[in-house]
Amino acid sequence: MSRRGAITRRGLLLAGVATAAGPLRSQPAYPSRAITLIVPFAPGGIADFTARSVAQAMSESLGQAIVIDNRPSAGSIVASQAVAQAAPDGHTLLLMSNANAVSASLFKKLPYDVTRDLAPISTLGFFELAIFVARESRFKNLRELVAHAKAQPGKLNLATIAAGSTQHLAAELFKSRTGIEALVVPYKGSPAVAAALRAGEVDAAFEILGPTLPQIAGGALRALAVTGERRNAALPDVPTATEQGVADYVVESWNALAAPAGTPAVVLERLNRAINEALARPEVGKRLGELGVRAQAGTPAQLQSLLASEIKRWASVIAGARIELQ
Repeated sequence: MSRRGAITRRGLLLAGVATAAGPLRSQPAYPSRAITLIVPFAPGGIADFTARSVAQAMSESLGQAIVIDNRPSAGSIVASQAVAQAAPDGHTLLLMSNANAVSASLFKKLPYDVTRDLAPISTLGFFELAIFVARESRFKNLRELVAHAKAQPGKLNLATIAAGSTQHLAAELFKSRTGIEALVVPYKGSPAVAAALRAGEVDAAFEILGPTLPQIAGGALRALAVTGERRNAALPDVPTATEQGVADYVVESWNALAAPAGTPAVVLERLNRAINEALARPEVGKRLGELGVRAQAGTPAQLQSLLASEIKRWASVIAGARIELQ
């Protein structure tokens, strides 16, 4: 090859490299601005507290602020739709929960497909429910409650929050697993459930454990069982429902982060890494633990599998309990 030809070829190669590198240099680093984390629940609850605790630590890792946008609605629909329709650039995220899994079967039609329109990133934490009675209740353990229900079919009243909630479905699943006939009574909110217990309007209640711990400590309520796989560290003397003979009964609520479908894999990987780093911080785990949340990160694939299994599980409960679709 002539010297002139070699020079020409070298010039073409350099030009090609410059052309290929140009678009890479022009793309802004992620994240290029503040990230919005849309939370489908009102401020002050477990989901909101979890979101804010993890977001604060993530923002330090990502170098950008994470702004919490609370958009409560039935079934997390409003928040989920907003994220499903957002630009898939990683700057709009959703606090996902098992409410998303329940909604897939509880509503006749959703304006999005939770498994198709949202990209899973990672779980944030898990927290169990408990089965409560009033302080003066005659039931000392879960076996006594079940025995009473079987001896007097249809006489036991179980309180939960709104129909279709995790608590409500947990009570329906409990009926199925134990084979009892009982009336599940939905109330507007947790304070109303606690008041009904104390007033003797209902025999027992299914509620998230963490926020109820102060009432247990104060002596207003007693926990007959926790619904997790193992005993809760805050109530080491309270056995699980499984320990008390309720086979195949483990109910845990969870929170996670998701992005719009189509978000680049490199962005999802960066977010997943930031979540893992945030949850590895002792102070974050401590803050969540104080509310009864077990911090636990994971992979997008693990979250996708969890969501699929939860959708299948709660669809079966909804159908079995003949809950009217919304």
